Amino acid sequence: MWGLDRFSAHSTPSGTPPPRRDSYSPAPRRPYPSGPGPLPPRPGLNPRSSSLSLVSPASSSTSLPASARIPNGAGRRRPTGGAPPNVPDPLHVLESIMGGPPRKPVNLKGEAAIGTIPNKPEEVVVDIDFGGLSLQDFAAEAAPEIRHSHPVHTYSSQSVEEYDKEKDRFEDLHKSIIACDEVLKSVETYLTNFQTDLAAVSAEIESLQDRSIALNTKLENRRVVEKILGPAVEDISISPAVVKKIAEGPVDEGFLRALADLEKRSKTAATKSKDQPDLKAVADIKPLLSDLTNRAIERIRDYIVAQIKAIRSPSMNAQIIQQQAFLKYRDLYAFLAKHQPELASQICQAYIYTMRWYYLNHFTRYRTSLEKIKLHVLDKYDVLGEDPTSKRSGALLGQASRGAPSSYDVFTLGRRLDTLRTPSVHALPAHLAEEEQGKSIHHLETPFRSFNLALIDNASFEYTFLTTYFSPSQNYHAISRTFSAIFEPTFALGQALTKQLVEGSTDTLGVLVCVRLNQHFAFELQRRKVPAMEGYVNATNMLLWPRFQQILDMHCAGLQKLTSSLPNRPSTGAALLSTNSHSANSTAPTPLTQKFANLLQGILTLSSETGDDEPVSISVGRLRSEYEAYLTRLSKGVSDARKRERFLCNNYSLVCTILTDVEGRLGENVRSHFEKLRDAFDK
Repeated sequence: MWGLDRFSAHSTPSGTPPPRRDSYSPAPRRPYPSGPGPLPPRPGLNPRSSSLSLVSPASSSTSLPASARIPNGAGRRRPTGGAPPNVPDPLHVLESIMGGPPRKPVNLKGEAAIGTIPNKPEEVVVDIDFGGLSLQDFAAEAAPEIRHSHPVHTYSSQSVEEYDKEKDRFEDLHKSIIACDEVLKSVETYLTNFQTDLAAVSAEIESLQDRSIALNTKLENRRVVEKILGPAVEDISISPAVVKKIAEGPVDEGFLRALADLEKRSKTAATKSKDQPDLKAVADIKPLLSDLTNRAIERIRDYIVAQIKAIRSPSMNAQIIQQQAFLKYRDLYAFLAKHQPELASQICQAYIYTMRWYYLNHFTRYRTSLEKIKLHVLDKYDVLGEDPTSKRSGALLGQASRGAPSSYDVFTLGRRLDTLRTPSVHALPAHLAEEEQGKSIHHLETPFRSFNLALIDNASFEYTFLTTYFSPSQNYHAISRTFSAIFEPTFALGQALTKQLVEGSTDTLGVLVCVRLNQHFAFELQRRKVPAMEGYVNATNMLLWPRFQQILDMHCAGLQKLTSSLPNRPSTGAALLSTNSHSANSTAPTPLTQKFANLLQGILTLSSETGDDEPVSISVGRLRSEYEAYLTRLSKGVSDARKRERFLCNNYSLVCTILTDVEGRLGENVRSHFEKLRDAFDK
């Protein structure tokens, strides 16, 4: 038998591992018991971490021979010599270190399986051969072999001291573990709550899916219903935006669109009400449509009346208002005429009165400006057969004062033809007409052309406006009556101006130029499709043609008067036709022939595009006959027959020379006639 006191006293292991300096866990450390007592259940230790394998019964029994075992319950043999001095009891040391015997198996390196701790044998049956050595010496020699065969850690008094030093560390580790348990408990609680919430969310998702399916079904049903009922509801419903626009919005393009929408809805509601009188939707919408229509009529009335009043403003151009306010929103009057024809008629009458005043006022001022132009005034002294020394000078239009003789030949057309051929389509402005006062002298066709050109331009625009704005509420005859009512006083003003220009004048070519201008105006009106001015053009012709005939009659009468005086006073008659006395035996053309030829050339030039149906051909024939009678009567004053024929040939030759460039059928006929006369006396 051997005692443990020697083993414990002299077994300071050289292979005891140093205390571990690993980093601590962040969790609080678990405290270890400081005193002896039973340890809590612990998991099995691996060979590296276990320090108690040497003192376990299994390890102790394996290190001893089988002969050293004793029966269970036998008393322990101690050395006879007793325990060494100053050495504590090994059992007490083990108990202080271990806190009691180990409760769980120790995993030893090299053993395949770990079971429960075997019970202590009752006796050691293996005899140990000490080789004559004492127990201490034997233990010192056997310790290296044990360490090499079984790499286990042993504990000594030094281990106790180390434990005391590491006690706080172990307590911190214990506290960390407890804290980790608390954290894990909170995590567990959180996960449990999360699982509960997740289950609730899953249930809500399922509920939402069910609701989504239900909503999709309803949406599909509504689409089907909307496809059927949508057009029907759209036809009789009116949006709030349209109502607000008609009730309060400004009159612009949006107002016209809202008005068209209202008209469409009203028409549809009327049709449905006629087809289905008991339809409640139509009965509900009808009062709103009626009120909205009345409101639209009221606003349209105020708008049109305001624009008509604006025309009466000083220096206001009516055409700008007509284009930007009336024509741009012409659907307003059509809506008004459809729903309130009486009110539309009253507004039309107000427009007629306003434009009647507008045109009469402006053209009266324009006529006043044209009257300030200085014109060549020709009277009864400027006809064939009259005394050429009695002339009228240029005077202001409307004045009959006599003056110095005119500085131009009144029987020559000259550049007056440019009035017909000029490419300008603009009338003489009023301010330029006022500035021309006294600076230059014009012919009567200048104010006639300017006034009538301005009148035709304004009348054409007004007629186009009337046909565009008032149709289709007014037919062609109603628009013509409206146009005549507007321009009646203005047309009368133009006819009065024409009458004033030609009534006292003997300007044959000037009157004929006015006739041709009036014909050009008629062609332009036909091109512009303004038949309403046909009456004015005809009335102007009725003033010009008779006056032209009267002037030609005056020329014929002058020639007749001169011819009748020739038999008794042939030389005196010749003296009347020239500033120099005409010799009875002279064969040179008379001055009257020059005037007659120039006048005839002007008339034929202005009539180059006319036919035989005009009064000009008859008048020219009469004038030609009177001239031939005069020339024949005058030639009788020549005593020599050959000189008489030469005299007639020279006069007819001069006429033919002047008529060389005339064109037209009438001009060719007249020129051919005089050429035959010339050839008859040219022998």
